[in-house]
Amino acid sequence: MTESYNLDAAPTRRLRRPSLFGWVLEQALSTLIQRGTLHLRMPDGTLRHFGQGSPKVSIAIRDWRTVRRIALNADLAVGEAWCDGTLTVEDGDIFGFLDLCLSNAGVGPGYGLRRVQQRLERLVRSLLMHNPIGKAQKNVAHHYDLSDELYDLFLDDERQYSCAYFSSPEDTLEEAQTHKMRHIASKLCLEPGQKLLDIGSGWGGLGLFMARQAGVDVTGVTLSVEQQRYAQARADREGLTEHARFVLRDYREELGRYDRIVSVGMFEHVGAGHYGEYFAKVAQLLKEDGVAMIHTIGNTTVPGAPHPWIRKYIFPGGYAPSLSEILPAIEKSGLVVTDIEVLRLHYAQTLKAWRTRFMARRDEVVALYDERFCRMWEFYLAACEAAFRHIGLVVFQIQLSHSVDIVPLTRDYLAKDETLPEKSAKMVPTARAPSKRAGQQKELCGSDIAG
Repeated sequence: MTESYNLDAAPTRRLRRPSLFGWVLEQALSTLIQRGTLHLRMPDGTLRHFGQGSPKVSIAIRDWRTVRRIALNADLAVGEAWCDGTLTVEDGDIFGFLDLCLSNAGVGPGYGLRRVQQRLERLVRSLLMHNPIGKAQKNVAHHYDLSDELYDLFLDDERQYSCAYFSSPEDTLEEAQTHKMRHIASKLCLEPGQKLLDIGSGWGGLGLFMARQAGVDVTGVTLSVEQQRYAQARADREGLTEHARFVLRDYREELGRYDRIVSVGMFEHVGAGHYGEYFAKVAQLLKEDGVAMIHTIGNTTVPGAPHPWIRKYIFPGGYAPSLSEILPAIEKSGLVVTDIEVLRLHYAQTLKAWRTRFMARRDEVVALYDERFCRMWEFYLAACEAAFRHIGLVVFQIQLSHSVDIVPLTRDYLAKDETLPEKSAKMVPTARAPSKRAGQQKELCGSDIAG
């Protein structure tokens, strides 16, 4: 059967062989779907079936233009078709469809082709990830300067818009986000009175938590006008103005020296071509006996280009790096990696919680924006959750210092009972020349750590 449609660039031209693109799409899906079953209804009403067994998902493509676009560039066109309503899910939901596709991404004969594609993507990565100061602020504003009401609909009370830490599958989102903040605070070896820099401070939840719980002096820098306004207003409201301040500033313009530096969910926006600049700045800002902790989405596979749909609609300038890209930049900065922890499925669980909350209040999102915006965010949350489950996305927590003897020799110092600041008083640096501060710590702990 032959169907015609208007091309974007030339509305009067007609495509004479739409069945060619249907065939290309069918061949791609036959190669991809090896586990589970996908039922596809084509624009002419015919049904196609791919794979076998469970899970089972049914989708429909409404016009031949969408068939062509998906056949030629599925990574971009599937999300756009979902937002436009020209790709719909008839049995299941958008997460089920994406989960089925991505769970098959690492199996079958198409896997080798994907590995080749990843290597080719490395050639263009640095061009896509050029992120100078002016552009960086525009990229941040695209996503983070949305309505406050939107984020209140699905985030926890602290507005933690980053991976939570689930000590148990039964944890609520609020509990898991509190675990995350305490876990990071423990890794920073916080002590009352220290100066802490929060690079990419978001809505201020983490910085205010550390100011309250550990008695540190917090400076948060962000490029989001809305986040800075919200964070500073909250510090004022909670009576923490003398202990926490949030400023609209690029981290590259920050001056001074800090005892502790933390960065959560910001490194993804630095840009692959700026990693050396980033860690050189962290090294410059961190005192000689200081500790830094970088929490970032990462990739366990070979480096590749950012996902085109996510880059275009959600996080322009965003990128999930591999350790092979991060560590050389750290080495050149002179900083020492003192610990790396890989959080594997924690972000998938976080995104599931966000998606559940988002969908429960979907009508309010439509009222704030419109139906297309709502479908875009449904796709974003579902796609990211599936990616963290199946295609190598994780979270890296990288602890840094100027010397190997700044932090304790084992992870026993981490707050098992998650109490602060009592536990932070036990975080004793070892094997260094005696100092007044170290002597005070030894008194608090009762003993030093044997090397």
